[in-house]
Amino acid sequence: MYFLPLGLLCLWWAVIAEAQSAFSPARPPAIPLAVKSPYLSTWLSAGRDGGNGGYLAGEWPTFWEGQITGWTGLVRVDGQVYTWMGLPGSTTVNQTAYEYTSTKSIFTMHVDEMVEIKITFLSPITPNDLRRQSLVFSYLQVSVTSLDGDSHQVQVYSDISGEWASGDRSAIVEWEHGVTSNGTAYHKIHRQTPLPFSEYRDQAEWGDWYWATDDGASLTYQAGADVDVRGAFASNGRLSNTNDGNYRAISNNWPVFGFAHDLGFIQTTTSVLFSIGLAQDDAIQYTGGSDALTPVHSLWTSYFSSALEALDFFHNDYHDSDLLSSELDDRIARDSIAAAGQDYLTITSLSARQAFAATQLCGTMESPYIFMKEISSNGNMNTVDVIFPAHPIFLYTNPELLKLLLRPHFEIQESGHYPNSYAMHDIGSHYPNATGHPDGNDEPMPLEECGNMVIMALAYAQKSGDTQYLEQHYDKLRAWTNYLIDDALYPANQISTDDFAGPLANQTNLALKGIIGIEAMSVIAELTGHSEDASNLTAYAHDYIESWQTLGIAHSAALPHTTLSYGSDDSHGLLYNLYSDRELGLNLVPQSVYDIQSDFYPTIQQAFGVPLDTRHQYTKGDWELFTAAVASTSTRDMFIRLLAEWINQTPTNRALTDLYDTVTGDYPPIKFIARPVMGGAFALLLLTEG
Repeated sequence: MYFLPLGLLCLWWAVIAEAQSAFSPARPPAIPLAVKSPYLSTWLSAGRDGGNGGYLAGEWPTFWEGQITGWTGLVRVDGQVYTWMGLPGSTTVNQTAYEYTSTKSIFTMHVDEMVEIKITFLSPITPNDLRRQSLVFSYLQVSVTSLDGDSHQVQVYSDISGEWASGDRSAIVEWEHGVTSNGTAYHKIHRQTPLPFSEYRDQAEWGDWYWATDDGASLTYQAGADVDVRGAFASNGRLSNTNDGNYRAISNNWPVFGFAHDLGFIQTTTSVLFSIGLAQDDAIQYTGGSDALTPVHSLWTSYFSSALEALDFFHNDYHDSDLLSSELDDRIARDSIAAAGQDYLTITSLSARQAFAATQLCGTMESPYIFMKEISSNGNMNTVDVIFPAHPIFLYTNPELLKLLLRPHFEIQESGHYPNSYAMHDIGSHYPNATGHPDGNDEPMPLEECGNMVIMALAYAQKSGDTQYLEQHYDKLRAWTNYLIDDALYPANQISTDDFAGPLANQTNLALKGIIGIEAMSVIAELTGHSEDASNLTAYAHDYIESWQTLGIAHSAALPHTTLSYGSDDSHGLLYNLYSDRELGLNLVPQSVYDIQSDFYPTIQQAFGVPLDTRHQYTKGDWELFTAAVASTSTRDMFIRLLAEWINQTPTNRALTDLYDTVTGDYPPIKFIARPVMGGAFALLLLTEG
């Protein structure tokens, strides 16, 4: 990209440092801009050890993995040019405020106290409207109004670069300009040689990117070298209406695709709207119940005959999409504050877009799927122990979404395409290729995944009332429960979902998950008319939980608490698997266990939270929130307060991590970014809903 001379750059930073921007409800480590899918995931770095502290002007937006996704915003006021997004090389506006909701990021900016600009990034979340949710598009609205009461001549400009189309900056991109029949002007950008179902630095190497706005007499466009296109706007406030036909590598004279709106002389508020998104006809390869790897259409193709029709609908749907998203914003805000106050809303509203943006709706209207990418940690698809911590947000917004996430697991394993007796870890080693594991060589987490699958199946059925689902999958769920019966009370040396911490035998928390899974299966048996199974299974679960209390609790400690592993009385860990007992209404675990844990956690708190266990000083935010949801009110509030303080103060500067150091607030040696597990922030809301 085009960078500033050092002297001018220093001046910019001085301007930024003087700006007094208020951040509400917090200044997060990274600000979500266009965050809708594993490939539409662009953020503004805001961390204190990197980026410029959360100011939209003076820094390039980046893909979640860290590479620049060039996105520029300029405004021309009475002939003077200012930058409101990116780092193109002109004086920056003064950012005065930033606010985020569950679906929006809103920046307020002043231009020399002449005009105010309000920049709204909206990535819609419409969980009960799969047609809208299936569209991998996001909005950018720019509203301008006079601050001083005078009339000002204003032109607004924005562009994207070829960097959106490929992670390989040497890849050649092509582009074209057009206007739809409904008056949506667009630039279309894609790799000259698409590489279907492949990634480069986690960016998609296939599909068409669209950058769109409203057509009209006041609109001009241009595609070409960054300095030429931005220079044209800076010189005269309009573009040349030309399309550079010299298709080339992304880094070769940095092709950008700009739009300029001439707003004329303004005094009252005037707005312009942009849309950005990715259209892939085929989004996933999936084996399912067959031996062949087959392309699966993006779900939007069932609703729209072409990408241009989908783009046209999305761009002209802003009013309704904004209303639907605002309804969700309001619901999450109302419920979060009622459940645990403003600090809790700080966390839930920052987590929502991130959780949904790891997913892609595919298939057909009659037969939909949700595919999930285990972003940053290893790229697995529909990882069970990633779906599990994320599942509260899906049950809270629409239980059907959890069913669609679990569907591929049941299809693959019930068709006999997985040889092991326990539940499969994921449906493919790397997104977007759901190849399954017909050789059985997935990451082995047998107790973890068996417990997760049984617990989530019951959780879905309870929230949706769909007991037929339990009958449909009864045999497979019962087979996984047999594994729990064999292994839950004395877990073999194995890894849990916290695989980065290493394997361990007789893990107290892991054993609890298995025991709760057995009791969950007894409820499933009762709901589906298998009364003998129900009786036998609950007998196992109650017998095991009695033994577990002897094996896994340090009764002789100054403050009794559960251990990390049996017999290690000087150890401890977050007992986050206790959550499922309360979520499912099992009442299997005595209240005394809840009470001793609530009393114990405050004694081991650090500056930014409670460590995951005694092996390290790092923790996981999702598990802290599971733990908080079933703790006493004071202990719950401690967890939430410390996590909210961490969000405001952490030196991390990428999309919200779930794994962080409780003492420094920084990343541990392992760096997790933008993972969907933060959907676990909604654990408490599930309980308050009932």
